[in-house]
Amino acid sequence: MRNFDRITLDPDVMGGKPCIRGLRITVGTILGLLAAGHSHEEILAAYPYLEPEDIPAALTFAT
Repeated sequence: MRNFDRITLDPDVMGGKPCIRGLRITVGTILGLLAAGHSHEEILAAYPYLEPEDIPAALTFAT
C-alpha cells in the first residue's frame, strides 16, 4: 500500500474530495491543469503554497 501523506480526505474541506495537504486545492484541480497542458512550473507559480512534490503525489494518487 502506498503512503499518500500529501493527500488528505476531510469531509469539512472541499466536500471531502482528495486535497493536497489539507489545502483547498484538489487532486482533480491538479490533474485538470496538467491535462490542459500546464507545466509543473506554471502550476507552482499559480499556486505558490504548493510544493514541487505535491504534483507527482496527485498523479500517483489518481492512478
